[in-house]
This record gives sequence, structure tokens and C-alpha cells, in this order.
Amino acid sequence: MAEYVTRIPPNQYIHVLDQNTNTARLEVGPLTFIRKEHESIIEGPNKMISLPPKTYCKIQNPILRDVRNLPVKNAYGEVEIQRGEIEYRTADDYSDPFPLFPGEKLEGKVETLLIVQQNTALRLVAIRDFEVEGKKKQAGEEWQRNGPFTYYPRAEEQIVEIVKAEVIKPNQAVKLKATQTFIDKKGKERRAGQEWLIRTTGSYLPDTFERVSEVVKGVVLTDKVCVHLRALNEFTDVYGIKRKPGFEWIITNKQAQVHITDVYEQLVAVEQAITLGSRNYCIILNPYNPKLQQNDWGIQVLIKGETTFFLQPGEELLGGKIEDIVILGEEEALLVQAIYDHQEEDGQFKKAGQRWIVRGPREYIPGVKILVIEKRRAIPLDANEGIYVRDNRTGEVKEIKGKTYLLEAHESLWEKHLPENVEILVQRAASGQPYVPPSVQASGKMTYNFESEKLKPRDKTKIISFKAPHNSAIQLYDYKLKKSRVVFGPDLVMLGPDEQFTVIKLSGGKPKVENLIQTLTLSLGPDFMTDQLIVETSDHAKLKLTLSYNWHFKVNKDDPNDAQKLFAVKDFVGDACKSIASRVRGAVSSITFEDFHNNSSMKIREAVFGKEGSEIRTSFTFDANNLVITSVDIQGQEITDEATRRQLSQSINLAIEISSKSQEMQSRHQASKLEQEAKGQLARQKLLDQAKAEETKIELLKQQAQSAKVRAEGEAVARAIAETMEKKIKAEAEVNQAELRSKALQIEQEALLDQQRQEQEAEINYQKQLIDLEIKKAKELSDIEIKKFKQQIQAIGKETIIAMAKAGPETKAKLLGGLGLKGFLVTDGKNPINLFNTANGFIGENLK
Repeated sequence: MAEYVTRIPPNQYIHVLDQNTNTARLEVGPLTFIRKEHESIIEGPNKMISLPPKTYCKIQNPILRDVRNLPVKNAYGEVEIQRGEIEYRTADDYSDPFPLFPGEKLEGKVETLLIVQQNTALRLVAIRDFEVEGKKKQAGEEWQRNGPFTYYPRAEEQIVEIVKAEVIKPNQAVKLKATQTFIDKKGKERRAGQEWLIRTTGSYLPDTFERVSEVVKGVVLTDKVCVHLRALNEFTDVYGIKRKPGFEWIITNKQAQVHITDVYEQLVAVEQAITLGSRNYCIILNPYNPKLQQNDWGIQVLIKGETTFFLQPGEELLGGKIEDIVILGEEEALLVQAIYDHQEEDGQFKKAGQRWIVRGPREYIPGVKILVIEKRRAIPLDANEGIYVRDNRTGEVKEIKGKTYLLEAHESLWEKHLPENVEILVQRAASGQPYVPPSVQASGKMTYNFESEKLKPRDKTKIISFKAPHNSAIQLYDYKLKKSRVVFGPDLVMLGPDEQFTVIKLSGGKPKVENLIQTLTLSLGPDFMTDQLIVETSDHAKLKLTLSYNWHFKVNKDDPNDAQKLFAVKDFVGDACKSIASRVRGAVSSITFEDFHNNSSMKIREAVFGKEGSEIRTSFTFDANNLVITSVDIQGQEITDEATRRQLSQSINLAIEISSKSQEMQSRHQASKLEQEAKGQLARQKLLDQAKAEETKIELLKQQAQSAKVRAEGEAVARAIAETMEKKIKAEAEVNQAELRSKALQIEQEALLDQQRQEQEAEINYQKQLIDLEIKKAKELSDIEIKKFKQQIQAIGKETIIAMAKAGPETKAKLLGGLGLKGFLVTDGKNPINLFNTANGFIGENLK
């Protein structure tokens, strides 16, 4: 029975299916539901849907209601539902919890109503035809509701988006685009796809068919900043100027303080002003012509400072930079070339391609028709310095030496190239080495390789100078004049434009190898050279001789032909050594080894120098180049034949053995002799030492006696001196005592006098103080009397005193008047009276 009973709590519901009629109904709690046999609970118990304030829910397949808002039932008693429909139920309409009828479904959750704020709008679209607030809406139609309001969703409409207002700050604008043709807020027709700007500062809420493309920021224009614009379409800008498509222009602060790029304007760039100082200038290519409103293509304009300007579209700076005025010093100049025919400021006419020099000191600004090729500076040259200068008109090359030189317009510096080996020799000579020494390989072979030398960079336009060493000669060849000259050292050689050094290649090493030494200087000697040669005697003994020859050149430096003769022989060392070796071989081949061994020096000198009669000459001269051989020295000789060398070695060993034994016997005899002499010398030295010892003893005894004598004399003298000093000290003590007693008496008398003087001074001070007190007392009494008198006078008063003074005379005058007397004189007879003046007065008055 319990399975048929279902207790439904309050605010809950169940759906019951009647299986007989196949209809479903709703049962709402609180209720105890007893299910019948043909009934079944298909859903529940479920809680009813409660909608708090400002909330809503979305119901699918809502029930159909009549005009009284009651559910409509069909013929079977089942509540009819609207399948496929959606109903939004809000807390305003459903404040109490409500159940869902069979077939209804809750889609999603209970949600809060959307509150659209200020400066916000809700863009809606109709998904079916319906009427709202007396206006018909067709499916697909969009409209917008501006906040603030609370949005109640409807099944006939759908939210497209929430539109927020754009805040337009100062120097900003909002670019809008129309999605379809409409009339905007200002009553202006906007077509679909059209764009425009809203520049009014504040918040702007786009309308239904307006879309915000972007927020455009303005560019602040100053004296140094402008904007470069390009028109995308034909329009009239905010300044009232009509612009054509593709036209470019600039906006400066003279037109506006801030520029916001319009919809038909393209911001090409924010340009910076070009500022020229007083020492600057620039050349503008393709200047803008304001009259024609286009660029003068291919034209150049020169602008000098001081000024500030902006480049117009199409204009550009020549070289892309600001140029400085060329300031030429006193030793500077510019090489310039005319690009076009023109007339200079000084009236000179210049043709295109003409070159000339602008000399300093001055300031120079090249015009647009002038090309500056290079800046030149005068080249200061010492007496031993120079440069190679080429005349570009004739091709002639000259040398300039010992002065300051500035190249002319048709001149240029010319580089003189030297062969690589000559370049190395010149640099070696500058460092103090007149030739490049050969390198010695591990096998002992000497090679001459210039590739291992690294050349230092050299200014090839400067004249090549070469210091010819002392007692040397250098040959120079001029290929233009086809002449050669010889310079003797010490001297400084300065190579001409067409001159080259003659490289001397000499044989070197032992034995001599050709072309082993290369040098530019030919030493005139005296010097020596060493060679090795193989000779063979008449008895077929082969010897290797090392010979050294002293040589020098005999030349008259004042005779050019004699000087050229020095270089007549290409390799004088190899030639001389070959010639001398030939002479020596011929001479040695005619004598035996024994004869040569005993007279080698004489035989070689005779072979080299020859004989004049019975005497050997002292020198040998090569007439081809005046080379003189003055002496020959045999530095070494070595037997190359093995048998001869063995026999010579045995004889030498025997001679050495005999010599060694002889020296040994002599050494023994000498040692025995030295030993006997040493023994005799030792005995003699002993006797001398004993005699000297006895003499020393005698001297010691004498010194001891002298010392005793001196000691006795010293003691006697000391006693006498002590007694004398004792008496002297006593006498001095008595004298000191007498002086001290005298000083004590003097001090006592002085103290007594000082005491009396102090007593007298104290008495005087006492009397003085008494007198001062008496004076002070008298002064104070006088002041008191004066003060008393003043107070009395002040108490009586001025008028009273005057009246008292006048009272006596006035009384007397009245008494005399009563007696009839006009005047009288009263005297005591002691004081004299002068009556002469009185008489004169009387007489004078009568005379008057």
C-alpha cells in the first residue's frame, strides 16, 4: 500500500500519467497523493521554480493560457502546450513559486535581469515579426535601446551586443562606419560603408547602424613638428581646402595646434623641422612651387641659415643631410667643378665641366650649379722633402721640393711605384741595413726570398729619398732621357719621376754563389771578401783553400765616364773571385805539395799579383771596373785527398809526440831547480826571523824601563798638583764666605729701607683718603645748600622775587617825589665818583 502513496511537500510537484487515457496532469503539494493502478508518476517530486526579485528563467514549450491567464485544456482534459516556443518568466509576473506543467522544460538556470548602465546601449535584432510599444518589428530588423534601463527578455528578439560609449579625450576623435544607409543623430544621411569622424570631446554612444572603427589620436604640431598627409579620395578637409586623390601636403602649427587625421587622409609621416644655423646651408631637390601647386622636378634650391623650415612633399635634401659652410684657412682650398653654365658672383662665366680652385682664407658656400670635388691643403715641404705632381692636361709629371705647394686645378698628386725588391731594399736601407741578407736553410744552403719580407705602407706621392752611405756609389737610370747618373756618398738621393735605382746583384757565401746578395749601394772599399777554392798540386794532392782578398775601387769622382765604369761589371765579387781562383789553380798545379806547403803565401801572392822582374807586385787591378786587389791572406787550407791527409796526420802526430817528451823533460828539470831554490830560501828566511826576534826582545826591555820611569814621574806630579788644588779650594771657600756675608748685610739693609718706604706710603695714602673724604663732605653740603636754595626759589616763585626786588626802589622814588627832588646821589665818601663824564653829558645835551 505504501508504494501507492506519495507525499508531496509544499512548493513541490509531480507529473502523473493516466495510462488509460494516456494523458498527463500536474499535482502540487502539500498533498498526499494515492496513485491508482492505471496511474504512474513520470516526474517528481520536484521543487517549484522560485524567482527572486530582478531574475528570470527561460521555459521551453510553455503552456497555452487564455485571456484570464488560465491554462487552456484540450478535449481530453490535458493542458495544451506551445511546442517549439519559448517563454521568459520574470519575478514581476511570477513572484510565487510555480511548477512546470507536463511538457514544459526549464532551459538553463534562473538568471539575473540585465541592467543596462548609463552610456551603454543594448543592440537587439528581431527573430520574428512582432509589435512592441506600438511599433512593428520585422524579422532581421535591428534597433538599439540606450540605457539606463532594466532589460526584460522576449522570445521575439535577441541581443546582438552590448554597446559601450567611447570616451573622446582632447586631441582625439572616433572614426565611425555605417553598416547601412540611415540618418544619424545630426540629421545627416549616412550611406552603407561610409566613414566619418566624431571630434566632440566627451562620451559618444554609437547608434544602431554605426560601428567604431578606431580611436584616432591627434598629432600635436609645434615649430619643430608637422604632419605629412596624402589624400585617399577627393574631399574638402577641415580647413576648407579641396583635396584631390593622391595629392600630398603638410599641416603645420600655423594652420592648427593639433591635427587629427581625417577618414580620407593618410598619415604618411610625422616630419621634423630642419633648422639651419648661421654656419649651415642645404640644397633642396625638387622644390615645391606654391603658384603651380606642384614640385619643380629636377630643380635645386640653395637655402642658407639662420632659418627653420619643413620639407614639402616631394622635396628632399641633397645628400640627405645639412651641410656646414666650408671655412677655408690660409693654406686651404677647394677644387670645384661647374655642373651647368653659369656666371659667378664676381662676374666670371663658368662653363659646365670647368674646374677651378677656391682659395682661403674665406667662407664658401657652393651653389647648386657647383660640385665640390675635394678639399685641398697646402703641402709644406722641407729642403729634403718633395712630392710628385702630374699635370692632368699634358700628363707631364714634375717634382716639387723645398717649399709649401698648393695643387692647381689641373694638377694632382702622382704615385710612383717601385719594384717589390727595390721597395724592400729602400726600407732596409732606411733602417741602417744596406742589403737584404739571405736566409740559411737547415741543409746550410743560402737562399734569397723577398716574399718573406713585409712591406711597410709608404706615401707613394712623396719623393723617394735614399741616403747614400759614406764611401759608396749609387746608379740611377732615367728611362725618359735614357741616361744614367752616379751619386757618391755621403749624399741624399731624391728619385726623379722617371728614374729608377740600379739593383746590384753580387755573389756571396763560401764558396761564392751568384746573385746571393742584392743591394742598391756599391761600396768603394777598402774592404775584404773571402772565397773557397779547390786546387791540385803537381803531385796530385788536392787542397781546399780559404782565401781573403782586400780590395777597393780606384775612381775619379769628378769624371762621369770613370764613375760609370764602376757599374760596368754586373757582379764584381763573382768576377774577381773567379779570375783570382783561376790564377791560383794554375800556379799551384805547377808545384809539388811539399813546395806549396812550405811557400804557400808567396806562391799565392805571386799567382795573384804577378812579378815585375824578380819582385812580386803589391796589387792587381781589373781594368773593366777599376777594382784593385791589394792583398791576399790564406785563412785556411785543408787537404781533400784521404791518403795525403793520413800521411800528414801521422807526421803531425810524431812531431807532437817528440815535442811532448821534450817539454816533459824540460818541465822536470825546471821543477827540481825550483825545489832546491825554495829550500835555500826557506833556511835563509828562518835565520832572518830569529835575528828579528832578538831585536824585538831588546826593544821590549827598553819600553818596559821607560814605562817604569814615566809611572814614577807621574805619581810625584800628581801629589804636587793635589796639594796645590787643596790650598786653592780653601782660599776660594773663604772668599765665597766673605762675599755671602756682604750680600746678606746688603739684603738686610734693603729690606729695612723697603719697610720704611712702605710705612710712609701707607701714611700718605691715609692722609690722602682723609682729604678726599673732607672734600666729598664739603661738596655734598654745597650740593645740599644749592638744592635747598633752588627749592626755596621755586617755592617763592619768580613773580614774588621780582615784586620784592622792586618794592624798595619804588618806595624810595615815591618818597623823593613827595619831597620834590628829581635826582640825588648818596655816597659813603670811600668810593670815588667820576663826574667828568657826567658834565660832558650835560654839556652835550645842551649843545644838541
